[in-house]
Amino acid sequence: MLFEKIRNYHLILASGSPRRSELLRSAGFDFEVVNGIETDETYPDELMGEAIPVYLAKKKSMAFPGEVSAGMIVITADTIVSQQGEVLHKPASAAEAFATLQKISGNSHHVHTGVCLRSAEITAVFSASTEVRFGVLSDEEIQYYIETYKPYDKAGAYGIQEW
Repeated sequence: MLFEKIRNYHLILASGSPRRSELLRSAGFDFEVVNGIETDETYPDELMGEAIPVYLAKKKSMAFPGEVSAGMIVITADTIVSQQGEVLHKPASAAEAFATLQKISGNSHHVHTGVCLRSAEITAVFSASTEVRFGVLSDEEIQYYIETYKPYDKAGAYGIQEW
């Protein structure tokens, strides 16, 4: 029933993420993509785990340009990867990607995604968290992954849908 109610809204995915577009499309939603929304992705130091992407998803929603009119839902999201309380950010270089992938090789970590749905009437935020365990990766496998998939736009330096 909720699925049918949402179909009556003009959905706007305020994200340039091809992965998020793919997820919405595969769930059967029609939506418009608005990307290029500039948002400072800093967050208060006291936030931990899933509270971080929830905070950032709401922050991104509030940066949406223009009015959220009746009959519209703006969707924003953010994902972080953390290991033992440390946030593993998007790598800025191949060396950072290599170090991050070495760190999670043979270990478990958490992937936290926060989502904000905002209409003219209500703002709803929620999160989902998953524990992921990597097998041991050789240096050659890590190097191949970095060279082939260029994981610089991915929290934790990897995309689970790849490789």
